[in-house]
Amino acid sequence: MANKKMFITGNEAAVMGAIDAGAKIMFGYPITPATEILQGWISKSDQEKSGLQYLQTEDEIAAGFGVIGATLGGVKSFTASAGPGHILLQDPIAMAENLRLPFVGIMMQRGGPSTGTVNYSQQEVNMASFGGNGDGLRVVYSASSVEEMYTLTIKSFDTAWRYRFPTFLLGDGYLGKMTATIELGKAIKPIEAELLLKEESKATYLRNCYSSEESFGKVLKEQVKDWEKNRDKIAESEKYHTDGAETIIIAHGLVASACRDAIDILRKNKVKIGLFRPITLNPFPTKDWLEVLGKAKRVFLVESSRNQFSHIVKYESYGAKTPIHEISKPAEGFTAEEIIQACKQVS
Repeated sequence: MANKKMFITGNEAAVMGAIDAGAKIMFGYPITPATEILQGWISKSDQEKSGLQYLQTEDEIAAGFGVIGATLGGVKSFTASAGPGHILLQDPIAMAENLRLPFVGIMMQRGGPSTGTVNYSQQEVNMASFGGNGDGLRVVYSASSVEEMYTLTIKSFDTAWRYRFPTFLLGDGYLGKMTATIELGKAIKPIEAELLLKEESKATYLRNCYSSEESFGKVLKEQVKDWEKNRDKIAESEKYHTDGAETIIIAHGLVASACRDAIDILRKNKVKIGLFRPITLNPFPTKDWLEVLGKAKRVFLVESSRNQFSHIVKYESYGAKTPIHEISKPAEGFTAEEIIQACKQVS
C-alpha cells in the first residue's frame, strides 16, 4: 500500500501491518478485544486474488501450533489473542522459543480475571515477556498509538524472522477500538521469509526434547549468547522532553500517550519534566534508560497493572540512586489530569 491515508481502528491497523509485512495466513480464535483482527483478516482474505488465507481453529492452542507449522514451511503467519487466549498460547509459544522460530503474536491485553466486557489493562506484560517454561527469550513491543499498531506489527514480523526469536506486539482494548488517521506504506521493506525445514541431503533437525540437563543447558547457553549479542540492536525507546528534565515519567503503551499529554500541560507551567517510553519491554532499552535515569532527580512510574512493568524497570535500574515512585491503576486507564494529580501527591 503506497502512502495511503486511512481513518481506521488499532485492530484494523494491525491487519494492514500484517499484510504489508508479507504475512500470508492467520490462525486464530475469536476473543475480546482482539476479535476484530481475526475478523478483519478474514475479510481481506475473502477478497478475490488476495492470496491470503486463514484458519479459525478450535482453540488458541491449535492456533499457536498452526503458526508454528506455517513458519516451518517458510510462510509468514501469525495469531492474535488476549487474556485467557494468551494463556493457552503459552504451550506453543514455549516450543517456538525453544526452537528459535519466528512466531508472531498480537496480544490485545484485557483485565484478568474478567469477562469479555473488560477491554483494557496492561496485565499481560509478564506473560508476554516471561510466560512458559523458558527464560524469556522473546521480543515484546508495546504500541502507544493506532499508527504504531501498524508500524510495530510490520516490525514484529521483521524482528521475528531476522533474529529468530518469538515476537509479540502488546496493545489493549482501548487502543484496538479507537480510530485515528494513519498513513500506510511508510514502513521498512519487509524481510523475506525462508523455508525452515529444508530439503537437503542432510535432514533439518529441530530438537525440542533433551535427555539431560547438560545437553539442554549447552543449547540454551548459545541461545542466551545470541540474545545478548542482539539485544541492543532490537531494544528501542522514545524520549520526550528528557533533555534537562529534573523529573522523568516512565510508562509504556497507551498510558505513555496520556503521560505525554500530562507533560505538555506541566511544561506550560515551567515544570522540568519529560517522558521515557520503552517501545520494547523485552529486551528493555537499558542503556538509554540508565542515561536518562542518571540525570533525573525523581522518577514517576505509571502503569495500568499492579507492578508488572515496575518489576522490569526496577531490575534494569539496579544500583541507581534516583527514587522511583510507582503510580498504578490495575486494569484502568489514566487521564492526563489524573497523572498530574498523582505526581503532585507524591511530591
